[in-house]
Amino acid sequence: MSFSLLQMVALLLLGMAVILSVIRFLIGPTTADRIVAADTVAVIATGGIVMLTLMLESALYLDLALLFGMLSFIGVVVLAQVITAPEQDQQETS
Repeated sequence: MSFSLLQMVALLLLGMAVILSVIRFLIGPTTADRIVAADTVAVIATGGIVMLTLMLESALYLDLALLFGMLSFIGVVVLAQVITAPEQDQQETS
């Protein structure tokens, strides 16, 4: 299996985006920055799965990308609820 130049460039850009997002995850000063970086990595991974689908010409991986995207979205929503819960508790007691 040989990749075209366009596919190689797309994979290179996806790889660079993952590296930059992981760096942001590691140096993020707040928890919210880290959650956004983790969500960005999940979106890039979903794009990578779609890219894999195109290269292997198998529609099976599209279902996997859809499932992964939904689970990562639910995970980010839950994490957002968790980090905002202490703020809501403080507002209710005031």
